[in-house]
Amino acid sequence: MSSATAVSDAAAAGVPPPSPLARGLGFFSGTVGLVIKLAFLAAVNALGLWAAGVLLADGKWLPGSIVVLATVAIDVVYLVPWQGSIPLKFLVPGTVFLIGFQVIPLISNVNVGFTNWSTGHNLTQSEAIAAIQENSLTPPPDAATYTSVPAKKDGKLVLLLVDESTGKAYAGSQKGLVPLAPADVTIENGAVTAAPGYELVKGEELLTLDQQLGEILIPTSATAFIRPEGLSQAVELQPTLRYDAGKDAFVNIESGAVYKNNAEGSYVAASGEVLEPGWRTYIGFQNFRTIFTNPLVRDPFLRVFVWTFVYAGLSVFLTFALGLFLAIVLNKPELRLQRLQRSLLVIPYAIPAYLSILVWAGLLNDDFGVVNNLLGIHVPWLFDPTWAKVSCVVVNLWLGFPYFFLVCTGALQAIPEELTEAARVDGATARQVFRKITLPLLLVATAPLLIASFAFNFNNFSGIYLLTGGGPLQADQAVAGSTDILISYTYKLAFQAGKGSDYGLAAAVSIIIFFLIATISAVSFWRTKSLENLR
Repeated sequence: MSSATAVSDAAAAGVPPPSPLARGLGFFSGTVGLVIKLAFLAAVNALGLWAAGVLLADGKWLPGSIVVLATVAIDVVYLVPWQGSIPLKFLVPGTVFLIGFQVIPLISNVNVGFTNWSTGHNLTQSEAIAAIQENSLTPPPDAATYTSVPAKKDGKLVLLLVDESTGKAYAGSQKGLVPLAPADVTIENGAVTAAPGYELVKGEELLTLDQQLGEILIPTSATAFIRPEGLSQAVELQPTLRYDAGKDAFVNIESGAVYKNNAEGSYVAASGEVLEPGWRTYIGFQNFRTIFTNPLVRDPFLRVFVWTFVYAGLSVFLTFALGLFLAIVLNKPELRLQRLQRSLLVIPYAIPAYLSILVWAGLLNDDFGVVNNLLGIHVPWLFDPTWAKVSCVVVNLWLGFPYFFLVCTGALQAIPEELTEAARVDGATARQVFRKITLPLLLVATAPLLIASFAFNFNNFSGIYLLTGGGPLQADQAVAGSTDILISYTYKLAFQAGKGSDYGLAAAVSIIIFFLIATISAVSFWRTKSLENLR
């Protein structure tokens, strides 16, 4: 039977014909759907095998095994025809994205929060030891300097050296220095230009030697060696520190000072001197103790903590109050141009927030901003601590009130008019009707949105950072500014703190933020009973 005949028979039987959407979805069933499914699974398997190969090759057996098992499970769900797999076919995509974009970042963040990962502590311990040894190299008092020329002998890279003080020529490699007879070499302008058995590296090939030159160390004695400094210079160096692997400590060769592993990612002497760099390691709750016990971190953290609650609370209260007020004012059918006025009020919500914030940053500039020019005043909206906070709240009010205007407009129209009319008949004033009937019924619908709005403004990074950058700066604090909230303070800790970045401390602050938001949201939902009412 043709599809046209089936459609006509269905129409004759009184059954409405399938919609264009249904017919479009039907196109992807059967053979076409099977081909698409196999192509998708092939891509997933290719990605899974690649990821598993990378993880297993790096020695990460547990993550690699999980990737393999997950890939096999996805194949089973979509290829094995059993009834229980039907719900899983819809759950798998969402679960994968949930794990990839929520669970894994959360676990990673918690893991970082218990480490000392920061500038100066980015390496593994073995890499840090090698870096300390390299940093301890200094020229001895009678150090020789050389003019060097990269060359190759038997396919291996060597350096043709000329001692700048004696003019003698040498060939240097990892095995040591080999003197070259003056009659066998040609020296021009203090550098070797020809030597029998050696092929000088020239042209573009020189540009590819950076890594190889960095690995060349030419021993001259038990404690000294020659290291190239660029393509044309080399210098004799000797270490000032010796690593004792048995004691896991460094010893100053000249003074005998011992730098011990402090179990926090650094080698520290009894005098308090610390060798740089350190390495990443787990330090337990040290980051959390620092937040609450170190005055340099605790005091700005508490100041930012209080302002974050004030900013989020004022933002929610003012945007809700203004949105509700405008919704009530415009909720009158007899009002002229009602739809136009409502549309105009939604404009701030329709424009991308980050663009609006950047525009406001220009409007509020105290030197050439339009606001000061129109008012004929000079208010440091963004450069005075108090006015900057006012600016943040006002700009957030501009961005947020249209949202609650829309929400409250819909909620008001959903309230049965019989309730308010009955209250008026019973003699209730307009204020009593609003306080006893309208507002409670509004809160039933909007309480979850108010809680969500508080959580959003609690972490409203762009609202602060794009407008004031967290500034103006505090006189006693180089990181936390006057308008920084916890999330922008965390960002600055991660990328602008102290000697550089402090990812561990920033992750610890973000963990605290997570528990704060979770606690506030849970208590708010429990107190309002909004979820039960919505059910």
